[in-house]
Amino acid sequence: MALQGAAAAEELVFYVNGRKIIEKNADPEQMLLAYLRKRLCLTGTKYGCGGGGCGACTVMISIYEPASKKIRHYSANACLLPICSLYGAAVTTVEGVGSTKSRIHPVQERLAKCHGSQCGFCTPGMVMSIYTLLRNHPEPTSEQMIAALAGNLCRCTGYRPILDACKTFCKESICCQRKTNGKCCLDQEDDLFDNEEEVPTSLFSTDEFQPLDPTQELIFPPELMRMAENQPKQTLFFRGERVTWISPVSLVELLDLKAAYPKAPLVVGNTSVGPDMKFRGVFHPVLIAPARIPDLNVLKYTNDGLTLGAACSLSLVKDILTNAIAEFPEEKTRVFCAVLQQLRTLGGEQIRNVASFGGNIISRKPTSDLNPVLAASNCMLNLASRGQRRQILLSDIFADGVGNNTITPEEILVSIHVPYSRKGEYVSAFRQAPRRENALPITNAGMRVLFEEGTDVIKELSIFYGGALSATVCAKQTCCTLTGRHWNEQMLDEACRLVLKEITLPGSAGDENVDYKKTLMVSFFYRFFLEVSQSLKTMNPCHYPGIPVEYGSVLQDFKTRMPQSIQIYQDVEPSQSPQDPVGRPVMHQSAIKHATGEAVYIDDLPSVDGELFLAAVTSSRAHAKIVSIDTSEALKVAGVFDVITAHDVPAANEFHFSDDPEIIFARNEVICVGQIVCAVVADSDVHAKQAAAKVKIEYEVLEPVILTIEEAIKHNSFFEPKRKLEQGNVDEAFETVDNIVEGEICIGGQKHFYMETQSMLAVPKGEDKEMDLYVSTQHPAIIQEMVAASLGVPANRIMCHVKRVGGAFGGKILRTGLLASVAAVAANKTSRAVRLILSREDDMVILGGRHPFMAKYKVGFMNDGRITAVDAKYYVNGGCTPDESVLIRETNMYKKNEQTHFKQKLDPQNLIRCWNECMEKSAYYSRRTAINEFNKQNYWKKRGIAIVPMKFPFGLSTPYLSQGAALVHIYTDGSVLLTHGGIEMGQGIHTKMIQIASRELNIPMSCIHFCETSTTTVPNACASVGSAGTDVNGMAVKDACQTLLKRLQPIIEKNPTGTWNDWIREAFKQSVSLSATGYFRGYNEYMDWEKGEGQPFTYFLFGAACSEVEINCLTGDHKNLRTDIVMDIGCSINPAVDIGQIEGAFVQGVGLYTMEELKYSSEGALYTRGPDQYKIPAVCDIPEQFSVSLLSPSQNPYAIYASKGIGEAGFFLGCSVFFALRDAVTGVRNERGLKKTFALNSPLTAEQIRANCADAFTQMVLCPTDCMLALSLHSSSPCYAQYSLGEK
Repeated sequence: MALQGAAAAEELVFYVNGRKIIEKNADPEQMLLAYLRKRLCLTGTKYGCGGGGCGACTVMISIYEPASKKIRHYSANACLLPICSLYGAAVTTVEGVGSTKSRIHPVQERLAKCHGSQCGFCTPGMVMSIYTLLRNHPEPTSEQMIAALAGNLCRCTGYRPILDACKTFCKESICCQRKTNGKCCLDQEDDLFDNEEEVPTSLFSTDEFQPLDPTQELIFPPELMRMAENQPKQTLFFRGERVTWISPVSLVELLDLKAAYPKAPLVVGNTSVGPDMKFRGVFHPVLIAPARIPDLNVLKYTNDGLTLGAACSLSLVKDILTNAIAEFPEEKTRVFCAVLQQLRTLGGEQIRNVASFGGNIISRKPTSDLNPVLAASNCMLNLASRGQRRQILLSDIFADGVGNNTITPEEILVSIHVPYSRKGEYVSAFRQAPRRENALPITNAGMRVLFEEGTDVIKELSIFYGGALSATVCAKQTCCTLTGRHWNEQMLDEACRLVLKEITLPGSAGDENVDYKKTLMVSFFYRFFLEVSQSLKTMNPCHYPGIPVEYGSVLQDFKTRMPQSIQIYQDVEPSQSPQDPVGRPVMHQSAIKHATGEAVYIDDLPSVDGELFLAAVTSSRAHAKIVSIDTSEALKVAGVFDVITAHDVPAANEFHFSDDPEIIFARNEVICVGQIVCAVVADSDVHAKQAAAKVKIEYEVLEPVILTIEEAIKHNSFFEPKRKLEQGNVDEAFETVDNIVEGEICIGGQKHFYMETQSMLAVPKGEDKEMDLYVSTQHPAIIQEMVAASLGVPANRIMCHVKRVGGAFGGKILRTGLLASVAAVAANKTSRAVRLILSREDDMVILGGRHPFMAKYKVGFMNDGRITAVDAKYYVNGGCTPDESVLIRETNMYKKNEQTHFKQKLDPQNLIRCWNECMEKSAYYSRRTAINEFNKQNYWKKRGIAIVPMKFPFGLSTPYLSQGAALVHIYTDGSVLLTHGGIEMGQGIHTKMIQIASRELNIPMSCIHFCETSTTTVPNACASVGSAGTDVNGMAVKDACQTLLKRLQPIIEKNPTGTWNDWIREAFKQSVSLSATGYFRGYNEYMDWEKGEGQPFTYFLFGAACSEVEINCLTGDHKNLRTDIVMDIGCSINPAVDIGQIEGAFVQGVGLYTMEELKYSSEGALYTRGPDQYKIPAVCDIPEQFSVSLLSPSQNPYAIYASKGIGEAGFFLGCSVFFALRDAVTGVRNERGLKKTFALNSPLTAEQIRANCADAFTQMVLCPTDCMLALSLHSSSPCYAQYSLGEK
């Protein structure tokens, strides 16, 4: 079937939010996300990653199925959905759910009022995931709700307030579901979760919520129903600029197409082909979409199993298997249970809803969680090609590695046959991933054993592994050797050795990651051994001993449950005016707009006439001379306007904020991977990126190439000045101590992973060299300064505007200035508006993050735990972690009127209060006892607990960096326009400023509006950093309001019974100025580094956190069970905002200390450059019980209304999870007699945990010929005492 002979391209017909769309020129390469945003101007659906990994672009797709006469709703990632796949579908975006102009939907209302939105960028995606679930299940269970959000990421909130909103829709009460001694954990005495304190513990009132009414939802378009029912199915052809899309309607037609285009991939959900084309440079001129063919959507029960069409979605397969398990006897459904086990955590709902069962198999990706278990279970593949049909075992396609030709290019997979399990047959599936849900596996496995009837003699054995190699691999020789053996300890020992011998992994000897994968391979088999042994005992208790009770818990995987949470804060005084909002949990001013998608971010701004799009070309070398830049091929790409280089910069290409310059475009030399060399501007972002990929840069590598701290130390490569703090004579102190500990600690870096990538729009004004810059930044003034310098114009010609920022966390300051300068130089050269929106990959490569650091320490202490001498050298930026013991921490805590290490006086009263309250509220000692008891009763799972105090300094050490300014206008109708120098990036600064203005002017918050932060209204504003935004700008707003009130005072005194509007009108008549600036000159902070003393900080925030975890010793996986936080933040201006900041910072800290691992190539290229590889915490990672208590108000004389700047302080408390994990690992090692001191670095990943829970399996991997596995399942004290646990 040749394309030339095909019918003309079809019209693409679908609906968006009830509106009919007819697209005559549908491009197969165009995804729904770009279509919604650029063509339909529906900007509520956000770009977060482009690869289906973050959920920011979630929409609801609705399809009418004529056979069942039902409408199916499902969530999907718009960034992966080709518009061509939407023929006959109805799309609902966040705008279609509700808006402030019409009606706000209950989902949007509750998410906003429960404070579930901070920066707001992820909120539309959250709304759509919840909304879709409610369309299918108006009263969902908590499990369904948690599952619905597994594919959505949030970097600001820590998820707790989002889940609070979700709980209001769930039908059952939320219990922790964890019983201890027959009691729910919520019922235990002396526990915070059962204490009724005389303080508010709710930040919102459910009485305000409108009910969910399913009858009010948008109806499915009747025309689409008629099309599905009456219109004969016809083949669809859509031809784009480079790609043709063909959607056949019959299997015969599909086979003809595959014969004509054997290399053309079949596309159903586009979750594999799409990312390959988008991120890996794969190109397919023809795409075949077979989803409408009935043969590929079959569901058929047979005598020996279940046949499922290859185009069935993973969600559909999951539902079918769930129903089958409920319907059939347990003996027949063991394969189904194992497959279902993997489906539960494979991707998020959005991926499972579109990804096909057959696609997951046929792509043969090494990371497939399904292939190992399907192969082990003897699943059959039904294949077809023109004139031929045949069946093969799924395992055959992995017989000789990834390159085998078992399936010919002309063949297609029609369906998969999943067999029933038989009597005496046991099947299991396992996986370990960087994150429990929505993460590709490190290693996975599928295992099956069939016994000779009535015995424990192995008749058949299948072991398949995935993730570890370039394809799913079978331990075929191992299985052959073990056939006929009894299922006992000797078989286990031999199996582990044979597997390690047979399956060799690429990588150097001693490679930690390879060792971890090998350990997982044998650990998985051991887990399978335990499961089957337990099942044999259940079948015949007299013949088979089963496993010790202490081993039982490891057979249960960690589950994600709806968390319990408590927030405790001090209510305002009864005497406070009801109109005064300060101290009350006020909703974020933009929360409703966040939830409806109406909040405007940089890339949501309407396109400017003639606008160009910019794509950066970055260095692929860490240190090299630029020999040549060849742009010829790039300039040939359709739509390309120009290539911008350093030669196009009119003035400054370098900025000297320190001794080492910041460079806009690399000119002769590159100094890091990701440095911008040049940029392409084109008529679309697609064309710009295509052209950027064609720019050829020739390099000559320069030495040295320094990539690590160790290499920097070796080459003495440091930034100046080096800082030193010294007190007393450390050498003499070491001579008097009882004990000395020396060592190193490393903390890995962390990417900011703000949900809105770096975004800017530069618009030349056309006269006087003026330019408007719309930038997502924390520091508009530095953007203005850098752009003006690069263009060679005065700063007064550059106007920088910031409405809001979709998360920043310190990552949108100086580097954003460089990117803004790139866009501005391009706009200046082309005289056109230029839009620069970094892809997630480019953002992670170009921008920095929290720096890794290493500390070398020597600590001297007395026998009672008092630390009396410390000599520490810190490389980069960090601090030495306190000792593990609670007693040691109390012993060395600040007492009274002591000095910090830089000789600043400190009153630690509130630190001690936080510590004591945290100890009490967490019931630390009773839980410590319970944990010890749990650990005695469980060998392969252990719990740990840790409590950590915190002293967080507030201040920037330099007075001029903490200036604040504000401008307040009162209009004659009484409304107030407020602006200030602070940036809203999720921390609620505008909300707090309006609260302050409301109190000072004594008017309702509804009378006050904030428009934007701009260099045209507040010049020279300092950056919104260091948690100082509210402190400095709040003082300025207060100053401006007091100035205005002072002017109004005579009028108010003359007419005390008048209204605000009366006074304003009268003031205008009397020519009283109704506009005022406010100013705060900054704090008197200083530091004398020569003397090593000063007053670098104005005040301190104090806190304490207690966390409890549970680890799986076989895999290194862990679960955060509970966290209690007590924080001293003075008198909170807005408890809802402040508690949200604490929780969000804590969860981000958990990411830094336990999971966010940055990986680089030996050349310095970042591997972890998107949510597929770089895992930030998701819903599954927050504590099952989570409480935050604000210390009862204490006076802070330095800040506005005695409050404290709170943004960053909670971040450090995430390390309480790190130390709880260390406590659990210590318990394992003590039990196993491992006395050697061990080091754990951050992030404390599953790999490190598993390696330090040393046992026969880790030893077998390290020294395969040096130990003998001698496990007794009958021992009353299960351990591995019979082999050498020497740590080599």
